[in-house]
Amino acid sequence: MIGILAVGLGNLRSVENGVYQNGFDPVIVRDASVLDDLSHLIIPGVGNFGAAMPEIDRRGLRQPILAFAASGRPLLGTCLGMQLLMSVGEEGGLHEGLGLIPGRVARLTPPPGFRVPHVGWNTVAMRRLHPVFDGVKERRDFYFVHAYAAACDRDDDVLGLTDHGTSVIAVVGRANVIGVQFHPEKSQVNGLRLLEDFCHWDGKC
Repeated sequence: MIGILAVGLGNLRSVENGVYQNGFDPVIVRDASVLDDLSHLIIPGVGNFGAAMPEIDRRGLRQPILAFAASGRPLLGTCLGMQLLMSVGEEGGLHEGLGLIPGRVARLTPPPGFRVPHVGWNTVAMRRLHPVFDGVKERRDFYFVHAYAAACDRDDDVLGLTDHGTSVIAVVGRANVIGVQFHPEKSQVNGLRLLEDFCHWDGKC
């Protein structure tokens, strides 16, 4: 059973449709009551780290999400959802993230000539293979919309990079947790393949 977290972070319907197109019937998760029944959890998001984490805490979801991850079941964060996996975010003030991937989220600071937010298609170069990218050819383009980016404490947690005048982390992962800075549901064939791979993934690398 595939769950999609809904805490007012936007983009929910597109992610739901992307999972459904791959032959799954996703469950919308608005509280912790259904988490025990899920096999997989997706945390999507469009918006502000400083608004998202307080809402997760207000709904009492932080510890249930951490318990879900600790159970070994697959968890995917996309765009803002990836950033929420980190330890700390600077958007809208300093806020504690979920801490599943140790690191910090800070505003993009590309060189002159590169706009913030980073919007549009960009190539992702994987540093190592991961089951969620099985069947996705190397150096494919995915769709990005973000003004903040992650920096990981451990280099081993960085799975893929993109370029926006400087190197930007595009994919992070540790054990059964993976995050992508782009929007797979807006990334056409390759994004749909990624969602399909995630829904079939057993959480092992």
